[in-house]
Amino acid sequence: MLGNKALELIKELSRASSGTLSPYNEDCIRQILDEMKTLYELNQKDVNDTVAGEAGLFSSVQVRHAALERNKRCLLTYLYKRLRNIQQMRWEFGSVLPAEIRYNMCEREVQWFNRYNKMLATYMRNIAGGIGLDLTQDIQPPKSLYIEVRCLVDHGEFETQDGNIVVLKRNNQHFLLRSECENLIRQGILEHVTN
Repeated sequence: MLGNKALELIKELSRASSGTLSPYNEDCIRQILDEMKTLYELNQKDVNDTVAGEAGLFSSVQVRHAALERNKRCLLTYLYKRLRNIQQMRWEFGSVLPAEIRYNMCEREVQWFNRYNKMLATYMRNIAGGIGLDLTQDIQPPKSLYIEVRCLVDHGEFETQDGNIVVLKRNNQHFLLRSECENLIRQGILEHVTN
């Protein structure tokens, strides 16, 4: 059936939960591209036959062309949505993605992520006349400068901006500057304690 694989690809996108990335479905994409190549070749043959005098093939050319366009839209939607998810994960997880997410990316997506990382870092370095500003620091506006955090793992020593050393041990709670511990919260080392 025409377009079944493309529909399967879109359904796979809709099943993926937020904050995750399903494995890149190279096999399905290859099957869709093969189907598109076959449809294109059949259309070329029918167009050549129509020019030679068989006008009855025009409707089949239109149906196949519509199937080609649908497959193309589905492929582009799949690729675009994956890139948007990867872009969002860059803002959530930082410049290093978790291994399980990186494993599900194809080689070109990894290359795109690395280029996006470099562009974002360059942009953040050049903000405010070269002074720089980390835009990923506060994803949501802070309500206070200091927050209470609990250590989820034994992390060891952590030096604060004012030079104090804090030992981050599992289940210990600390009162730290939000800007100092945002990255550690995103990495899963600390969790924000809300009462």
